Amino acid sequence: MRKVYSKIESISGNVITVKADGIKYGELAEVSTSFGKSLADVIRLDGDTVSLQVYSGGRGVSTGDEVRFLGHPMQVSFSDNLLGRIFTGSGVPRDNGPALTENLIEIGGPSVNPAKRIIPRNMIRTGIPMIDVFNSLVESQKLPIFSVSGEPYNELLARIAMQAEVDMIILGGMGLKYDDYLFFKDTLEEGGALSRTIFFVHTASDPIVECLLVPDIALAVAEKFALQGKKVLVLLTDMTNFSDAMKEIAITQEQVPSNRGYPGDLYSQLASRYEKAVDFEGAGSITILGVTTMPGDDVTHPVPDNTGYITEGQYYLKNGRIEPFGSLSRLKQQVNGDTREDHRALMDGMIKLYAAYLESMEKKSMGFRMSDWDTKLLKYGVVFEKEMMDLTVNIPLEGALDRGWEILSDCFTPEETGLKTDLIRKFWPSN
Repeated sequence: MRKVYSKIESISGNVITVKADGIKYGELAEVSTSFGKSLADVIRLDGDTVSLQVYSGGRGVSTGDEVRFLGHPMQVSFSDNLLGRIFTGSGVPRDNGPALTENLIEIGGPSVNPAKRIIPRNMIRTGIPMIDVFNSLVESQKLPIFSVSGEPYNELLARIAMQAEVDMIILGGMGLKYDDYLFFKDTLEEGGALSRTIFFVHTASDPIVECLLVPDIALAVAEKFALQGKKVLVLLTDMTNFSDAMKEIAITQEQVPSNRGYPGDLYSQLASRYEKAVDFEGAGSITILGVTTMPGDDVTHPVPDNTGYITEGQYYLKNGRIEPFGSLSRLKQQVNGDTREDHRALMDGMIKLYAAYLESMEKKSMGFRMSDWDTKLLKYGVVFEKEMMDLTVNIPLEGALDRGWEILSDCFTPEETGLKTDLIRKFWPSN
């Protein structure tokens, strides 16, 4: 039988403090207030002084309210009934569907033993040329999308959710505006992808503590499905909101701040989530793609800076496109040698010509005379941006490679591309 504590020592924001014995870090508790009952979890232990984070916030909590510890950490239901459902950051149904209480699993467990991991070797096709052709997404990879506010990163995630060749999608939304939540919901419903998606969403108006729970719940469920043999793609937006929630809680606890006010364990907190990406031997896999917004487009901001040391590359989203320079999937060499023999050569050749196009654009803007070669590059750059870089383009990998050859043949002679003769003989369009 669990003890009930009826004296709250202090209340600071949504953090309350009680005197209690035999309590574990991360343990769940139930706080009974005049507004009803709310869950809380243990975030700090100092002798017999226990600090708890109240999910519904500190509003309405009084020092005489009751706190009952439940003896276990936060749990979430796991079954196939989760598919097609939308939940809050604490696992409560948001879609007016029935609550799920069977087969509860704990969240926030350790990362997988490296000995049980398989070296990444399988490509995840998305139908987006700037990913499939130029920076392939690899199964069990962890990749951030670096962006700034205003860029269509949620639209990009929705496209990937609908088109990625995986068994299921788990979408974790943190600090979403309500319009963005509705956008994801409506887009996935209309695209027919909601049936293979589980959506855990924290909106900007929800309690801040639920923002911290979203990645842990999403990844705990993903791990269970992966162990059943499923290829799971976890999409997270926005990890900067997650980090800001950590900072707010740290300030409430009066922790000594680190760089720009973020807690000193920011790196460890981010890594403990990203390192859940894994390809299980003899089972399925977890792939993580998370948006990280950069305040002021500053890549040295603590969140993207720490993220870059943890993840295996990054996608830069600028001006509505995945920028080819700066974007890097470090694992693409694991897979793009096994797709089609022209993949690597075409990828390298087209990007090299696009870089030359940007130089010609700079010369043109400065008023220099354009040579015939510059004119060809200017034509190529416009077509490349429209038919390869535009995020609305939806082509399978082989179709994108064929289209790449067509673009080259429309703008250059075979000799001008710098590609190998044997590839040109085999793939150069005949007319």
